[in-house]
Amino acid sequence: MARFTVDVALRWSDMDAFGHVNNNQFMVLLEEARVAMTFGVAADAGLVGFREGIVVARHEVDYLLPVTVPAEVRVELWVERIGNSSFTFAYELFANDKLALKARSVMVPFNTETQRPRRVTGPERAFLEQWTD
Repeated sequence: MARFTVDVALRWSDMDAFGHVNNNQFMVLLEEARVAMTFGVAADAGLVGFREGIVVARHEVDYLLPVTVPAEVRVELWVERIGNSSFTFAYELFANDKLALKARSVMVPFNTETQRPRRVTGPERAFLEQWTD
């Protein structure tokens, strides 16, 4: 299985009153990984559809370990499922090489002009398939 891997930076402001990274901030870290893949790597491959519109339809998160700042954080991301009008990213987030979080996001390509979901195009499917298991 091919995984897209990206290091993400923690900020002191990510911590909450209990001294660990707040659960909401993990969504930001996962978003940074998604954006790096769908806006960066995909755009470098000539795909601009994701940059033109993609929305999150669902998140599912399992918090396994508390994370504190400072820590070296890495997100590994892959495509678990590709449908006709949605696909699912799966993630593992590691802090100091320890698995701290597992998550999934259902993503929907979106037409911002019509404000409606759209289908996954052939080139988008081919791009996503390289990250499946």
